[in-house]
Amino acid sequence: MNTIKGVFRSGKFIVGFVIFILILGTCIIYPLIVTSDPLAMLGQGNFFPPGTYISQEEAALEDPYTLQLPVEINKLDSALDVGTRAEIQSFLIKQAGVAESEIDVTDAEALAKLWKDNYDPEVKYQGLTSAKRKKLKRIDAAIDNAMRESGTMIASEGEDGALERDKTIRDTDYINTKDVTRKVLPLGTDNFGRDVLTELVAATKSSLKIGLVAGLVATAIGLFLGLLSGYLGGFADNLIMFITNLFTVIPSFVILILISYSVGDQARGIMTVAIIIGITSWPWTTRSVRSQVISLRNRDHVNLSKLSGHSMLRIIFTDILPYIASYVVMALILQISSGILAEAQLSMIGLGPATTKTATLGLMMQWAMNYSAHLNGSWWAYFPVVFMIAFISFSLNLMNTGLDQVFNPQLRD
Repeated sequence: MNTIKGVFRSGKFIVGFVIFILILGTCIIYPLIVTSDPLAMLGQGNFFPPGTYISQEEAALEDPYTLQLPVEINKLDSALDVGTRAEIQSFLIKQAGVAESEIDVTDAEALAKLWKDNYDPEVKYQGLTSAKRKKLKRIDAAIDNAMRESGTMIASEGEDGALERDKTIRDTDYINTKDVTRKVLPLGTDNFGRDVLTELVAATKSSLKIGLVAGLVATAIGLFLGLLSGYLGGFADNLIMFITNLFTVIPSFVILILISYSVGDQARGIMTVAIIIGITSWPWTTRSVRSQVISLRNRDHVNLSKLSGHSMLRIIFTDILPYIASYVVMALILQISSGILAEAQLSMIGLGPATTKTATLGLMMQWAMNYSAHLNGSWWAYFPVVFMIAFISFSLNLMNTGLDQVFNPQLRD
């Protein structure tokens, strides 16, 4: 009990623990609220941006509300670019005799009024080429179009095949989004048109599962071999350390790639990948546990148990394991973090879980990379995934640092 209290007095552990619990809680609660399939293809296209989507057909047919709201984009401002305004200014001064001081090219409405007051498309102005006159007529038509009361006409085909106007949508027509079907996509869609947020939550859950299984497998193998090697010593120690050194010399990720490739796509499911990661990640745990056991095997309480005739298993589980339990927990936390990162690395090179039923953080990164999300500006397809991987690793490593401060006498305040 005192040990647990000491752990929760560590600020770093508490921060990491809270972050991890929030992530885990989201993975549990979110699917209860949003029950749709995380891999359902909603969008008929690639990388729809984040936002709220409503049915355009329903919006057009819904009875509108008339609201006098400020228009975000002034049509005259859009129609009169810098070059067009210069042309208008030149015409007003040279052909219409307007003083330059009366012309404000920054005020689109005033400039358009001056134009309409002084320009007549029927007049053949002197000193202008035919091309210049045509250009002025195009400017006049553009201004007329921008100043005209806008309206989008909805028509349907009549019995005689002619189009008949059903409805006109004007600038002042608005609808309430509650009246039409809508879909909120806070993180948009991915390359397959799937809701990125729902997919991200499901992928995080899958990656946490992979990390947990991989961590348990790696820690179990490392703990078993480390205890055996450290306690027995002699030939057993040399044999175990020889095998451990072989795995240490060869980069574990290379072994991971070779095993994943040899398994094949058909058999490479989520649990298979997790186990493969686990059985390639145990060497450093074995070496660390071995060193801890060597420092404990000649302690007085262990020697007393030996003299009392206790079995090797009892000595290991009652006199040695409790003293390294905190270290084993820290090793498990690091193995979980390493397992999540290893899955992401494997998936990025196409050797991750071969599944169409669920997603992982690594698979989401692979899909975004394959469809060049980083090149076309679709940040929502990959940045939340990177952030989630970093956040999980940060929380687990912060928890591990907090535990190390509690259990390591050299780091205690």
